[in-house]
Formats: sequence, structure tokens, C-alpha cells
Amino acid sequence: MGRSISVFGLGYVGSVTAACLARQGNAVIGVDLNPAKVEAIEAGRSPVVEPGLGELIADTHAACRLYATLDAESAVLKTEMSFLCVGTPSLRNGKLDLGHVEPVCRQMGEALKKKTSSHLVVLRSTVLPGTAETVVIPALEQASGKRLGKDFGVCVNPEFMREGTALDDYMNPAITVIGCADPAHGARLREIYAWVSGRVFEVSLRSAEMIKYVGNAWHAAKVAFANEAGTLARELGVDTEAVMQIFTADTRLNISSSYLKPGFAFGGSCLPKDLRALQYRARELDLKLPLLESLLPSNDEHLARAAALILETGKKKIAILGLSFKCETDDLRESPQVRLVKRLLGEGLTIQVWDEKVALGQVMGSNRQYIEEVIPHIGSLLSTDLDQVIQDAEVVVIGNGGLDKRRLQRALRIDHLVVDLVNLEKSRRPDGESGYKGLCW
Repeated sequence: MGRSISVFGLGYVGSVTAACLARQGNAVIGVDLNPAKVEAIEAGRSPVVEPGLGELIADTHAACRLYATLDAESAVLKTEMSFLCVGTPSLRNGKLDLGHVEPVCRQMGEALKKKTSSHLVVLRSTVLPGTAETVVIPALEQASGKRLGKDFGVCVNPEFMREGTALDDYMNPAITVIGCADPAHGARLREIYAWVSGRVFEVSLRSAEMIKYVGNAWHAAKVAFANEAGTLARELGVDTEAVMQIFTADTRLNISSSYLKPGFAFGGSCLPKDLRALQYRARELDLKLPLLESLLPSNDEHLARAAALILETGKKKIAILGLSFKCETDDLRESPQVRLVKRLLGEGLTIQVWDEKVALGQVMGSNRQYIEEVIPHIGSLLSTDLDQVIQDAEVVVIGNGGLDKRRLQRALRIDHLVVDLVNLEKSRRPDGESGYKGLCW
């Protein structure tokens, strides 16, 4: 059975959302301050240019499932939920302009004063994390005199539509995100999306607000990366199309979720060295490649955040569990863990290091030479006794993900602080997370 829904804001997102909701059998009322947009919907025309949208609006309006009005109060009173799709442009300084969001929420709140039934407000506009909690909900409560959870609900439901393919993106979503503070509110919105075939994620309000920005930043990074890679390849006389075709064919590492889990800084024998080589060659060619040039400094900043997190504990005795740049290897070349130890030693901390794969009795060849010649002072801190290293410490730093949880748990005391640099899966983290700190999670 269809629902009665009002959609506030008949720009690009609002018009597509209203038409698609009506297509799914809901009775939809579009609301906008601009009479021209309202008149367009009422005439069965689209107020924005988007392939197929004009026909869909004409059909749903003719079927008496899509209307439009300038009267916000009437729209709220006649519907059981409202989608907020107003624009959130940038100010000149880059700050997000919420000048349309709060006034509309106040209009909704004024209408809610007169409603006896519960109403659900769905924030679909792109807003920074915390907006629902600090702007939308307070405005609704102050204007209505009612309270979230008792008289109305709020959800965040970001859109993932691309101009030019918006109808298909809406009707065939890869993911649907529902942010809510109360599962009952999320359940009401989930009914609207009962038809979707892609995955539905129910998360907090702030997580739902953030995912849109993470997605857009990643898309921007991909475009910039492809453009910089193509620019450098062309200058080097390389067939850019062939390279990128091969690059994108790897769906295990390149076009995948690999490396997209927040953790510690990158290191090892390949990534830092190869980035430096590309940057040096680009400078020789007088090319500016800001994205590629930013990667090593960004990595350095992440390492600095790890050092700061440990220093902020105020403790002096530190156990580092894991010295190689990743688990299941003894490779210390450009290991960020080695750099971290150096930095902490420079701050006057007492360090002991345990790494099963880097025990001096087992290390051979270039890695042993590296320890003896480049970091002998760190080599002297290595111990093969995990229990003793932990017992002597006040802060236990998890430097790679290879440590067995049961072995770690047995050695930990209740007063230990645990700093996780690698983002262990929750099932592998030490029990009792009151003393647990993650680097960026």
C-alpha cells in the first residue's frame, strides 16, 4: 500500500525523488518556494532537465499520484512523512550553506503543532555529520513544541544519484542508507524501500550524513588520480588507455575494497619508493601532479597522529607489538612502525618491541643488515618474550594484525592502555574496551 509523502525542495534531487516515490505507488506532494517549479509539476512538466524525468512526472501527475504546492503547512498536514531535499550550496569560503535547511525545518515544525499523528522527517540533502542533531531536530522541536521520538521521527537518507542517469540510479541503487536514532523510525523508512534489490544499511544519523561525503571525495580522488596518471603516462610516451584498461582489470587489489580500511601508515619496499620515483620524474618533466605529490606528506601526517595518540596518554613505558610494515613478514624497509619507534624514543619514552617475525635470531640477509647498520638502537629493544614486554609496559601498541587475541589477552592487565594502529576486527580486539584506543576509528 502506498504512503502519503511530501517532498520539500523541487530542485534536481527533490524532483527525481518525488517522481520516483510517486512511481512506486505513493501519493506525493512536492513543495517549493519557487512558483515556477510548482507550476511545472502541476502542469505535468519537469522543473529540471534529466533524461526520462519529464515523462515520469507527466505520467504520475496524470495518475493523480504527484502534485505540487507552495503551502508547506498543508503538505505536512496531508502526509505522514516529509523528505527534505533543499539545496546546500557552498559559501565563498567553502563552508556549507544551511540557509535553506533550518527555515524549512521551522516551517515543518509549525505545521507539526497542528498534527495529532506522528510524522517522519527524512533528511535527504547533503549535509555534514551532526546537522540532523544540531540543526534539523532542534529547529523541529522549537517550532513545534514537540519532542523527537515522542511526537515525530527523523531519519537521514542520502541520495546517490548522478545527473544524466538519476532515474536508473534511484530505481536500481547499489546501496540504500538509512540513518536513525530510533530503530522504529528506520523501520518506517525501510518500508518505503522494500522494493530495492541492493543492500540496505541502517546506521546512526552521523554515519549516514558522512557516507555521502566519503563517496564524493573518493569519486573526486579517482578522477584526479586518473587524470594525473594519464598526464604522466602521455609525457613518458606511454599508451594511457592500455595502462588504465589493465589497471582497472585488477578487481582484487586495484578496483576493490582492498586498502580502503582505515589503519596505520603505509610503508614497505614498494609504495614509498615508487611514489618518490614518480614524483621525481614528474618534476624532471616540469609536471605538477598535486594528488600524487600529496600522498607521502599525508602518510607522514598519519604517522604523526599515531605518535600524538600515544604521547597523549602521558605514559612513559611503551610496548610495541609488531615492527615490520605488515604482519607475516620480517621486512623492515621503510616500516612506519620503525619510524614511530624512533619518534617515541626521541620524546624520551621507554620502548620495548616484540615481533615474532623479526626476532634477531631468525632475521637474515638484508633485513638483519638493515637492523645492524641502520637501526641498531631499535634492534637492541627487540625481545622474544611477549609476556615480559607487555608486563613491563603501561601502554601496549598493536603495530600489526598478526597477534593472536587469546595470547594478547592473557598478558594484559586491567590497567593497561591499548593503542590499536591497525584497526583489528572487533572480534579480535582485547576484551574490555575501556582502555582501548583506535587511531582513527
